[in-house]
Amino acid sequence: MPILTAGTTAPEFSLHVTPDQKLSLNELRGKPVVLVFYPADWSPVCGDELSVFNEILPELLKYKAALVAISVDGAWCHDAFAKHKHLHFPLLSDFEPKGVTARAYGAYREADGVCERALFVIDGNGVIAWSYCSPVAVSPGADGILQALEALPK
Repeated sequence: MPILTAGTTAPEFSLHVTPDQKLSLNELRGKPVVLVFYPADWSPVCGDELSVFNEILPELLKYKAALVAISVDGAWCHDAFAKHKHLHFPLLSDFEPKGVTARAYGAYREADGVCERALFVIDGNGVIAWSYCSPVAVSPGADGILQALEALPK
């Protein structure tokens, strides 16, 4: 299944940020959301990709956008990875039932049991404004995200 495209209502989710706290898409309603699906904590490409997004956080804040990343790793793994990489945005755990949110967005690699490397910009009304699926071994960078945020109605 291909990833969801622009004009599609973004599927709701509520996923663990920590072992005892969840974050839902609905909580972010009213502002743009940059949703990043990535295969796994601790992989070299994922670490580089998330570090790039960490670096552009000030740019995202100019658009009042929230940045959220999702993989099938557990909350404890995310916690250690975020601390190690000094990440300043939430990593959500699509761990159990495994990949249910990634599947809803068409961003689950069934054969590998991990998320695709997929990006979504969701507008303040919960509608996907832009999406992109990168080859799993290639970091997509941030240009597409910034262009999509710039194109959102003011």
